[in-house]
Amino acid sequence: MTKDLEHKFITEFKENQNIVHKVCRIYTDNQEAHNDLFQEITIQLWKAYPKFRGEAKLSTWMYRIGLNTAITLFRKSKRSIKTQDFDSVIYKIESSDYDDTEEEQLKLMYKAIRQLSDIDKGLIFLYLEDKNYKEISETLGISEVNARVKMSRIKTRLKKILNP
Repeated sequence: MTKDLEHKFITEFKENQNIVHKVCRIYTDNQEAHNDLFQEITIQLWKAYPKFRGEAKLSTWMYRIGLNTAITLFRKSKRSIKTQDFDSVIYKIESSDYDDTEEEQLKLMYKAIRQLSDIDKGLIFLYLEDKNYKEISETLGISEVNARVKMSRIKTRLKKILNP
């Protein structure tokens, strides 16, 4: 990577790192796992950045890499995250603290979301991020109709979980 490309990545990453924190929040339930997943997604973004052509929005690309990394890691390791050595990355990227204070209802929602399948977690996450069904379908690699049907089923399932 050229120095200009490295600088551009670091700048854009710092401006958008909350996307990675949000993905980590959906797939982890403690700070250590959150930090590990954050690190792994950052490494994957770093590796993929030279191939980013700007055909999609940067945020959509980051969601896609982040969600795919989280889903792949959790499927392979059954909730035990294995990470790469961060020292091998030329630039160290510092993570700003993530504000973890939230209302009790938000905690219950996250707890309910964690009970969903990996793909369903990604879909509800993008929906909660106000992504339209076209963006959701492009990010997850499913049809727009499939995204709508899945979302309807997820809403029903979450209602049952939250209001037994």
